[in-house]
Amino acid sequence: MTFDPSTLLFYPILPGVYLMKNAEGRVLYVGKAKNLRARLKQYYTHPPDERKMVPYLTSQIETIDTIVTLTEKDALLLENTLIKKHRPKYNILLKDDKTYISLALTRHEWPRLKLVRCKGKPPKELGALFGPYTNAGSARQMVDRALSLYPLRQCSDAELNNRERPCLLYDIKRCLAPCVKKVSQETYRDLVDGISRFLRGQNKEVLRDLKDKMATAAQELRFEDAERYFRESKQLEASLEKQHVENIPGKDCDVLGLHSQEDGTLIVRLLFREGKMTGSEHFSFHEIASSETEIFESFLVQHYTKDNCPEEILLPRALPDMALLEEVLSERVCKKVLLIGPEQGKKSALVAMAAQNAKSLSLREQESKSLREKTLLALQDALKLTRFPKRIECFDISHLAGSDPMASLACFIDGEKAPSKKRLFKIKGAAQGDDYGAMKEVLERHFAKQKETADFCDLLIVDGGKGHLRLAMEVFEQLGIASIDVIALTKEGARHDKGLTQEKIFIPHQKEPIMIPSRSPLLFLLQRIRDEAHRTAIGAHRKSRGKRIFKKPLQNPFC
Repeated sequence: MTFDPSTLLFYPILPGVYLMKNAEGRVLYVGKAKNLRARLKQYYTHPPDERKMVPYLTSQIETIDTIVTLTEKDALLLENTLIKKHRPKYNILLKDDKTYISLALTRHEWPRLKLVRCKGKPPKELGALFGPYTNAGSARQMVDRALSLYPLRQCSDAELNNRERPCLLYDIKRCLAPCVKKVSQETYRDLVDGISRFLRGQNKEVLRDLKDKMATAAQELRFEDAERYFRESKQLEASLEKQHVENIPGKDCDVLGLHSQEDGTLIVRLLFREGKMTGSEHFSFHEIASSETEIFESFLVQHYTKDNCPEEILLPRALPDMALLEEVLSERVCKKVLLIGPEQGKKSALVAMAAQNAKSLSLREQESKSLREKTLLALQDALKLTRFPKRIECFDISHLAGSDPMASLACFIDGEKAPSKKRLFKIKGAAQGDDYGAMKEVLERHFAKQKETADFCDLLIVDGGKGHLRLAMEVFEQLGIASIDVIALTKEGARHDKGLTQEKIFIPHQKEPIMIPSRSPLLFLLQRIRDEAHRTAIGAHRKSRGKRIFKKPLQNPFC
């Protein structure tokens, strides 16, 4: 029985939060409103809501619970808490445990530059922090370029204190050997100041210093040094030419862009730190019932914490509750945060760039999804499957001469790995070294449990030949399961590498195996799934074996 919209007349006209639930009591959607009754009526008005997922949502709603709050701010905070608690299907949800890479100039007599990940307040010994960088590769490139311009030490504090002669980095002029006092404190401090300016984006000053050093080296006939300074200055000039957008000097800023398609929404976040762009990241959401305004509100409240919130956040347009959101974010991060929806000028151009990035990434994701769907359709046709293989599971067994047997389940949904569906099994009843017995035990345990919820995969892949295929079919017959396609994938000569190998695919009721061309994307997909299951099984087996080998004698008194 679906929800009766006529009962909305009895709902409050106060601010608060509403929870839409299905017949099982599961929360499908959490929203906030200034006027709960008016907001909920919008879901059942004619013409219907423009959001594509709203009809799917309303068709499943059995009950709508409300929680009245004193203020709109309380409603915003409560909505965020309830979304994280119930993880509703039609809300956006962000993981809040992500930490980004930053660069740190340590507090030391001889400071050094290193990569760090900080969650919460950074330790005092880290000194000045630069970043964050969403891409670890970009952060490492920045470190390499900075150290090539300003050769600070790269050794640890222990190495610095115990070294008696310079290392190789001194010989190749990538370090000034403070470990053996070959550089003065004043000279080293100049290097630290220079690298600090470089990381803050004061590249023009750095470039001027490089040209001065080049001229001095040339006058002193140190042509190798002059050439190095010349090369580094050209590299820096090239990077300056590529930097077409700059933020207001001295202010950290994020620029958000959004692009929506029929089946999903993508948000792009461009990071500007110390006056220049340091990275970008994107977030994809599918099958959500939120409007663009609600998406931005949920994103701002869920995503930004004290560790990653800048002074300014640029949005494609002003939000209705902009002042309220600013207040919530400012209280959370203990500093003033400005939300701006620029309409013209440089900031508007940055927002347009973020929107263009969001559109480009969204189209690329859509094309990738379409390609995966075509591959799965071709796989269904090639293997004569009765169902579209949206969800594929693969089992593999790993052991060493029969000892410490472990099994793994790898799951792929829509052609992509689904880590949350991965499972590990410790073999308990099968005889030592009995691969068939181990596979039978795992299949029975897994699918007997799956039968309780009827949450089956569409295609099962077993790593093996005809015997393993026959075994899987017997287990399905024994459990009364007839809705799963099953195949067996045999490696060439028991090889587990990812080369262009010849594979045999056995399917039910066909004597001869199916041979897919070695360069076919269908074979690549099957190999990828099989290799993921094998990698996981090998890792679990090694971990189990290591625990047994290195067990302390007191833990096993019968040795």
